[in-house]
Amino acid sequence: MDVSELQRALDEIFDGAVGHHGFVDYMRDYEVIVHVTADPSTGIPPADLRYLFRYCVHARCETTVSPEIWARSLDDRLTDYATGVDLDGYVWGVKWHSLYPGATIVADSPPARRWTAALGIDFHEVRIETNAHDLTLVFSDLQVTRITEAGERPTE
Repeated sequence: MDVSELQRALDEIFDGAVGHHGFVDYMRDYEVIVHVTADPSTGIPPADLRYLFRYCVHARCETTVSPEIWARSLDDRLTDYATGVDLDGYVWGVKWHSLYPGATIVADSPPARRWTAALGIDFHEVRIETNAHDLTLVFSDLQVTRITEAGERPTE
């Protein structure tokens, strides 16, 4: 994947909402599901996009929630929006994280260079920062697919 093409794909989800991230069931590729919206005047409908980071050799996720907030966010009622919305702590039950400050390519990444040399295909490192997670991925290719328009059920 070309770096400029990768950057364009990352720019498209700036300030979106991450609804899920993790390895897919066969455990080679890593997916990030992002809800994106545009100004209503554009006529572009909201959508859920699947970013599939293929041949993912490294995935690291670290919290960006401070220890002080974590200390107030251990109550299991915070994992459900209805029971946690009025409590003092991070409401995990909103079930999404704001994709801000966003996703960036790590320039001249030593791990990406190492994997490129070892496998003979290009690898990239990307950092995805949200209001609750800091995610770092090293992968070779990215596939972006529209899951559905927001609120629409996928057809079987």
